[in-house]
Amino acid sequence: MGIETAYRVIAAIPCASIGSYIGYMAATAERDRYLFGALDSSAKNRVKLQEVNYGFEGQEGVFLTSMDFAVNWIRKSSVWPMTFGLACCAIEMMSMGASRFDIARFGAEVFRPSPRQSDLMVVAGRVSNKMAPVIRRLYDQMPEPKWVISMGACATSGGVFNNYALLQGVNQVIPVDVYVPGCPPRPEQLIYAITLLQEKIQREPRSLLKTLNLG
Repeated sequence: MGIETAYRVIAAIPCASIGSYIGYMAATAERDRYLFGALDSSAKNRVKLQEVNYGFEGQEGVFLTSMDFAVNWIRKSSVWPMTFGLACCAIEMMSMGASRFDIARFGAEVFRPSPRQSDLMVVAGRVSNKMAPVIRRLYDQMPEPKWVISMGACATSGGVFNNYALLQGVNQVIPVDVYVPGCPPRPEQLIYAITLLQEKIQREPRSLLKTLNLG
């Protein structure tokens, strides 16, 4: 039956009959073909859905949780890193956001151009003494709650640059939540660090009270 034929059939049937027929008809491929004629893609999708669900249609239920759990789940699933790189580790961070590794799978692909829109700072590269106050200012401009990942040996401990010009650890100017070893670490390591940070965010206590400035 073509689409035009289906329209003619539906137009020839009184509205009351159509409503009663559709209402009593089961939600199957027969109903889809009756409504859409030759457009049986909906019917095919329904068959695929039954295959995925192994033919079992579960009933809708109620999900009980706490507000702290919900707030932490929302925060960990929408981490916004700041567009910020210092040295060669930043190349690995860029690769993490590209299609091969795709950090969007973990909800952290939205690199923001402003610290006022970010809640994660990835210190990717060595930190010079000249850059340290700039990093501190950017960190202070980020809204709460905010987190820091120290990426690579240079940002964590100075790496091979043990001299007067470089800071021997970014934790001397800002607090660090997760350290990523390596020189440079691969994108998979940074993804793993983000998953560890998400676990830390999920375990954060009294999130709702802190959000309301009551705790």
